[in-house]
Amino acid sequence: MLIGLDVGGTHVDVVLIEKCNLLDKVKVPTQPDNLLESVLSGLSLILERVSPEKVKRVVLSTTLGTNAIIQGKISPVGVIVVSGPGIDPEEFSVGDFFIPVSGYVDHRGREVRPINRTEILDAADRIEKAGIRQLAVVGKFSVRNPTQELAIRDLLKDRFEYISLGHLISGNLNFPRRVATAYLNSAVQPIHMDFFNSVSESLARHGLTRTPFILKADGGTLALDASLEQPVQSILSGPAASITGALLDPPESHATAVLDIGGTTTDMAILVNQVPLFEPLGIKIEQYQTLVRSFRTASVGIGGDSLVKVENGDIKIGPEREGPAMAHGGTNPTPTDAIVVLGLSNQGNRNAAFQGMEKIAEHLNISPVQAAGKIFEKTCSCILQALDSMVDEINTKPVYTIKELLTGYTLEVKTLLLIGGPAPYFAPKLREMSGLEVVVAENSEVTNAIGAACARTTCAITAFADTERGILVVPEMDYEGKIPQTFTKQEVIGKAYELLRKKALELGCHEEDMEMELVEQLEFNMVRGFYTTGRNIRVKVQIKPGIIRE
Repeated sequence: MLIGLDVGGTHVDVVLIEKCNLLDKVKVPTQPDNLLESVLSGLSLILERVSPEKVKRVVLSTTLGTNAIIQGKISPVGVIVVSGPGIDPEEFSVGDFFIPVSGYVDHRGREVRPINRTEILDAADRIEKAGIRQLAVVGKFSVRNPTQELAIRDLLKDRFEYISLGHLISGNLNFPRRVATAYLNSAVQPIHMDFFNSVSESLARHGLTRTPFILKADGGTLALDASLEQPVQSILSGPAASITGALLDPPESHATAVLDIGGTTTDMAILVNQVPLFEPLGIKIEQYQTLVRSFRTASVGIGGDSLVKVENGDIKIGPEREGPAMAHGGTNPTPTDAIVVLGLSNQGNRNAAFQGMEKIAEHLNISPVQAAGKIFEKTCSCILQALDSMVDEINTKPVYTIKELLTGYTLEVKTLLLIGGPAPYFAPKLREMSGLEVVVAENSEVTNAIGAACARTTCAITAFADTERGILVVPEMDYEGKIPQTFTKQEVIGKAYELLRKKALELGCHEEDMEMELVEQLEFNMVRGFYTTGRNIRVKVQIKPGIIRE
């Protein structure tokens, strides 16, 4: 049996699955200040009909990190960058304590200028005095030689609670994106640690001893304890679960938009011929361009429990969420209250929801029912506008799926697949406003948890070979090995597959789900005078995202 558990900003959803059949599902409120109790409640209810010994796999997804970034509630981070010449690091500054320091490793991994110990300690003093406990350290070419990043970490490891190193984040050479990714990795770490502790304790209390997994942004799973090294991989875990759940029974449409309408956000993704679009370089979330491999998704800070208020005579919805809807015991009006007042849902206290609409109606000089109608229509309009923006952005760039590059492809969405608790209430209005076919997923209120339970373990590594220097480096694994000058590209690919398999097994991947593929290969000669002195080879391999064979 499989358990899928989705920890959202509003609810914790838990499902029990056996042989592709949904046996049970539960939904409990998320208590942000007491995640342990929320997860315990959900697991307790789902385990009432099955003994823990029969559960062979537990997979979790979460929107906590995503919500924190969108709502601007991430932890402050100090950033130390070692950029060297040729680029002004201030152009991609992040956070309030972004400090460039001297030192330089060139594009081939040779240390040209050492770091300055006094300079590093002075930077740490400034960051510590501001009360900041999280740190990110990034060198421009650290993926070719991480020595300087490691030296800074060793110098400061006793002064900060958590330090992210750029070379461990990704093997790609995009320095600005690696800075943003390392920054977010440290910024969401406290949230992720709280999540990790709550889940681990909950599982232990229920006698679930198997290693739990967490869903990553690329639709693959990662052993939960391994996620502590890269919590940033979980930031779009929730949207990835939506897509994976949608893949279990996708509409037969050429282009389908998956809309996961939650309590805090609406997460969007696109399927083309039932295959997800993929972000080959890395996701963008809010203003941050990252190197986090991911399905192509977008998140907008509007959900069923988003805060509704009036500003300058106009209704404003989200991105803040100040607790549940008034219909469910909250103190501020939300789109859910509008849905209840309009009679679309009979769940919750209609009188309390009506009071929420009265608050808005007074500012607009209309009736509470009219206010509810305007709120609901604006909520749907904002979601559709965000989808249009996503489609427009996709059509300005090459379109990638997890299988191939779609050359010359223009995306035109024909179908909306709705997921999430409020999905059935939104379907008629979205159909009316968009003119598109609208489908509500079966068990839409727990599709995320189902998708998480059925996802396979994935990972990717990048291998760099410099035959002139006789070295092969895999930054994601902190690996460096010697190679002969005659080493070929095919031998690099073979070594990369060998190391990928090793990493995948460490992360909990099963042999039957280990579908490896080559996703990138580059090779060029290095010339001195009139002679070729060696080759620079770069390959990327991955375990393909997908559904476990079981």
